[in-house]
Amino acid sequence: MANTYNFKEVMSKPERLAPGHRMCAGCGGTIAERMVLRALHEGDKAVIGNATGCMEVSTFMYPYTAYYDSYIHNAFENAGATMSGVETAYHALKKRGKIDDTYKFITFGGDGGTYDIGLQSLSGAMERNHDFVYVCYDNGAYMNTGIQRSSATPMYADTTTTPVGSKSNGKMQNRKDLASIIADHDVPYVGQTTLLGNFKDLYVKAEKAIYTEGACFLNVMAPCPRGWRYPTEDIMEICRLGVETCYWPLFEVDHGKWILNYEPKKKLPIEDFLKPQGRFKHLFKKGNEDLIAQFQAEVDRRWEDLLFKCSRA
Repeated sequence: MANTYNFKEVMSKPERLAPGHRMCAGCGGTIAERMVLRALHEGDKAVIGNATGCMEVSTFMYPYTAYYDSYIHNAFENAGATMSGVETAYHALKKRGKIDDTYKFITFGGDGGTYDIGLQSLSGAMERNHDFVYVCYDNGAYMNTGIQRSSATPMYADTTTTPVGSKSNGKMQNRKDLASIIADHDVPYVGQTTLLGNFKDLYVKAEKAIYTEGACFLNVMAPCPRGWRYPTEDIMEICRLGVETCYWPLFEVDHGKWILNYEPKKKLPIEDFLKPQGRFKHLFKKGNEDLIAQFQAEVDRRWEDLLFKCSRA
């Protein structure tokens, strides 16, 4: 694994996701997927799995595919199980001398197909320690089917199934902390990241996950301009604010060791992350100050818990 990061060299690698797919302009999931695939080393082949979702319906329209590598479309609920079977078959065939090439196995899924519908399949694959990487592009809702809430949707977000109105302030529950849940499966590697600067954090964690033996998991905050309701060109700023407010901390769990990758010099208030997003505009109406305070308290609680885990490790 490379110890240095040459941005120009990485970005000049051949694309493994072809142009001409039908993802929305400015889609965070597409950016994340392209960067993860760039982390594959030259000469290595890959099998890409994809749970049903935005990415699947927009990059694979039979008989056309946007992938240069082998590709498998899975149902919402079985992406983890399918790639487990493929990875097992590969090792069996290689042992018998029927395959010489080196293959890596990567599955992509949105938060709906990962946090919710596909969690049982994912959990089983992680517990069995299959040698593949599961990448969740977390856009915080079921975006493909109409912006319905998922368990990754943050508290008080306005979605089509948790609409804001005179009797509702949006989703009432906190978001699930899936990265920590998968880390508790005692897998070799878990990384949480997003789209920042020159993508170094995402690239380095993707390369580490792909080339660490055993089950690995990446959780990538991938903003959706349509569902989050912000100007498309502001995606990098939204990601930066998610990190600087500690809503979306950058960390990894490497063979059980919790590592904090970035700690803001001055932690920004959660309002800075919420205000640019239309799904939270109701929080800034007079009388809703306590809702922002509750949101801030939950962010602070999780941040302190993460600091404790990293210092203890």
